[in-house]
Amino acid sequence: MSMPAFRSLVPHAGPMALLDRVLEADQESLCAEVAIRADSLFYADGGVGSWVGIEYMAQAVAAHAGYLARQCGEAVKPGFLLGSRRYTTTSPLFALGAVLHVRVRQVLRGENGLAAFECSIADGGAVGQEVLASATLTVFQPEDVNEFLQGLSNGNAA
Repeated sequence: MSMPAFRSLVPHAGPMALLDRVLEADQESLCAEVAIRADSLFYADGGVGSWVGIEYMAQAVAAHAGYLARQCGEAVKPGFLLGSRRYTTTSPLFALGAVLHVRVRQVLRGENGLAAFECSIADGGAVGQEVLASATLTVFQPEDVNEFLQGLSNGNAA
């Protein structure tokens, strides 16, 4: 089964779409891939700082939301990263030439748009795919983003 293009699943544009492609997806999870290249955004000193892993995870969560929306014939919508818990990493950077697999699995979803995902980044080229980073992300996707943002600009928390 062919997966949709990563950029078709997220509201990110230009260089801020950091992941390369979706490898697999279903109702509860998604796995995306990113290759660390010298022209990768945030590349410096032989790799991409592992702190960027949070954004890789967040974009994989966004791709999962986009995948589910497309399965229902709906448009891809923006969401918000509210926070992360227990972000751990085994290295200060993702090295040049590494091919990373970013896995996200939904563990909680509320009717109000709040959700939690268990996330990991593994070395896609290693036997056994050694986990390089992991975290739990909390996200929010309002039903109507413009209405939500308008409420915030008026001083109201939606």
